[in-house]
Amino acid sequence: MNLALKDIRHGLFRFVLTCLGLGLLMTVVLAMIGIYNGLVADALAVVKAPAADVWVVEAGTRGPFAEASSIPADTRDTVARMPGVAEAGAINYQNVEASHAGRTLRLYVIGFEPGRPGGPQRIVAGRGIGTSHFELVADRKTGLVTDDTVRLGRNRFTVVGLTEGAMNSGGDPAVYMTLADAMALQTELDPADQRVQAARGAGSVKSASVAAVIVRVKPAADIDLLTATLRQWKHLAALSQAEQETILLASVVDKARRQIGLFLGILLAVSAVVIALIIYTMTMEKLKQIATLKLIGAPDRTIVGLIVQQALILGASGWGIGLVLILLVKDVFPRRVVLEPFNVAVLAGIIVVVCLAASGLGVRAAMKVDPATALGS
Repeated sequence: MNLALKDIRHGLFRFVLTCLGLGLLMTVVLAMIGIYNGLVADALAVVKAPAADVWVVEAGTRGPFAEASSIPADTRDTVARMPGVAEAGAINYQNVEASHAGRTLRLYVIGFEPGRPGGPQRIVAGRGIGTSHFELVADRKTGLVTDDTVRLGRNRFTVVGLTEGAMNSGGDPAVYMTLADAMALQTELDPADQRVQAARGAGSVKSASVAAVIVRVKPAADIDLLTATLRQWKHLAALSQAEQETILLASVVDKARRQIGLFLGILLAVSAVVIALIIYTMTMEKLKQIATLKLIGAPDRTIVGLIVQQALILGASGWGIGLVLILLVKDVFPRRVVLEPFNVAVLAGIIVVVCLAASGLGVRAAMKVDPATALGS
């Protein structure tokens, strides 16, 4: 006879409620782990999408994600002629807001040159951009579907394809358009501003520029030599892909990562305390039964097994309920929630350690019980 299961069946309703409460707490812990991972994944998604080897940006800046970068659009032609360069493409980034179907969309617009590096990695529905103007490939998180039209700036764009996982560090979903359209969106003034500029004798558009030129090198090319050569040009800077990712994580999302990491640490500490209190309380409520076991000659290992097994069952049930709940609701979160098997396994290991440590408090209290307590009223 397993005393742990026998005792659980005796107070099944209360035990199930306790497991549900602990499961909700584990859901929050897993959600924070997933949000932390999602923050990093979103931050790196746009950087990794072009599969670039080198980023050519404005001199004195650290790339288009950490700070503003503006270089002439024809820089791409110059860079493409350099030794070791296989492909080069100009690219532009900007945040815009648009109205669609009665709601406001905040979009991260990526302008690229079709046929060159910088476009969406994978089309999951529809097709890629096939004309030079007024077509979009949108991330699914925008809520747009193929054949939708959305007004950006002074023009209407048709969604011809969908992609996935294209976000910026703020969690805004991306839309891809041709570089010409993106530059027009960036530089064209609305009619009122045009009249003001005309009255001042200025032109009707802002000067055109791109945020960066992305480079893919030939297999045998020396990336360090290429970046060193580009840095010698006073009006340009060059960053390798690894440097761009490091800057993004260390600069753009560092505070958010640390804040979520700190909150996650607090949640884990609270979870450990809650588990310890639950197990200790369950043990204290059974002191008379434990005294009875001692009185009839039950060995200490039986009592220890009772407490440890119940602690592990409680922890495993809470972990399982939390995992199921977060898998059911993670797609509802406004930010991407990324749960990896390693994270889930590590949390399971932490719960086992916490349950064993917490059961130690219960075992200590049980070992101190006087068998004569069972004879009291």
